[in-house]
Amino acid sequence: MTEPLRYMLSDDEVPTTWYNLVADLPEPPPPALHPGTHQPAGPDDFAPLFPMDLIMQEVTTDRYVDIPGEVMDIYKLWRATPLHRARRLEAALGTPARIYYKYEGTSPAGSHKPNTAIPQAYYNAKAGVKKLTTETGAGQWGTALAFACQMFDLECEIWQVRASYDQKPYRRAMMQVFGATVHPSPSEVTEYGRSLLALDPENPGSLGIAISEAVEVAAQDPEIRYALGSVLNHVLMHQTVIGEEALLQMAKAGDTPDLIIGCTGGGSNFAGLSFPFLREKLAGRINPTIRAVEPAACPSLTRGTYAYDFGDTAGMTPLMKMHTLGHDFIPDPIHAGGLRYHGMSPLISHIYELGLIEAEAIAQTDCFAAGVQFARTEGIVPAPEPTHALAATIAEALRCKETGEEKVILTALCGHGMLDMAAYDKYFEGGIVDYDYPADKVAAALANLPNMSD
Repeated sequence: MTEPLRYMLSDDEVPTTWYNLVADLPEPPPPALHPGTHQPAGPDDFAPLFPMDLIMQEVTTDRYVDIPGEVMDIYKLWRATPLHRARRLEAALGTPARIYYKYEGTSPAGSHKPNTAIPQAYYNAKAGVKKLTTETGAGQWGTALAFACQMFDLECEIWQVRASYDQKPYRRAMMQVFGATVHPSPSEVTEYGRSLLALDPENPGSLGIAISEAVEVAAQDPEIRYALGSVLNHVLMHQTVIGEEALLQMAKAGDTPDLIIGCTGGGSNFAGLSFPFLREKLAGRINPTIRAVEPAACPSLTRGTYAYDFGDTAGMTPLMKMHTLGHDFIPDPIHAGGLRYHGMSPLISHIYELGLIEAEAIAQTDCFAAGVQFARTEGIVPAPEPTHALAATIAEALRCKETGEEKVILTALCGHGMLDMAAYDKYFEGGIVDYDYPADKVAAALANLPNMSD
């Protein structure tokens, strides 16, 4: 009998709790700080942006948090997601490695993002909020939040990084299908956006700028709150349903990963897959290498500075200790718009500093080549973001071919690329170029890090 290529879970096997890695770390992560006093930020400092349920999840040290029934009901529209064995890719590479990928593209938004969008919309609706604002890069997070807001009868207003707004018009259309209002960022809608456009009408935008615009609007109205698609602890925790499912599915496959690979921008997809496996590693039950892969044009983990910095460009958010390229750094307009963030999740930055994970950066032409090879063997066109993880996976599988090592590799295919075909079209026309690490631009941005001498 042929081994299965896909491993599924029944409804009663879908996780009913989120996992909080903080509970199992040898050292707690540094706290967020108030931007004015530089003292640890308390719940009241986050209250203008988030409902109290999410604030308490942000700071909890509980190992598990129950998933509300209302959230579980919507999760079951697409969860559990499949775990695939990439046998055709393995054969094309001629590798003895066994490659598995957890596919999150089956969600209504086509990515992993609804895993946190749904609970964020739920808790806001429960708190009486009427409208959510947010930023988005490639549009996957914006699409997910627009969908989630429809589920809980909330308005949704989104600032999309202009580079992606122009590159990915159908992402914008999908957000509008789900009822959202979408602006290019920087925009004429906010005071901060207008100030940037006055200096440079062709500003391509960044996630940091879009965050500032969304926060500006949310902070001015008590019935509006802000929702973030990555970076913060509660967002990463919501995504751990991915890894919890993958643990059960790998057991069904009779394999244990030697290497876990995920792409990283703000860190939610990577955390979602890897954190439950890291829990098992810390407990001594397994021992995989865990690798984060980021774009060479925006390499916050591999080349950023570990320091307190703002999460947005205008300096409206609390200070977070993270690997950063500087909050006013504007990355080159690579097509992996979801990875164009100046900083890395504080929690992922912390575990990187502890030596619990490793990281590498890959240029976008290599990533698109990997995405095409994956599509031609496995039949799924990946979004530009997970092609970073696929490129690293393929490189590792080819090393196994050279050494004969039968390594088990698990990666995250966090979304499909069916709305990213303009990027693939540009790749085939030879229009995709590699951007070098912009050392001068990063140095200028790092010069503006907050002064923490006090």
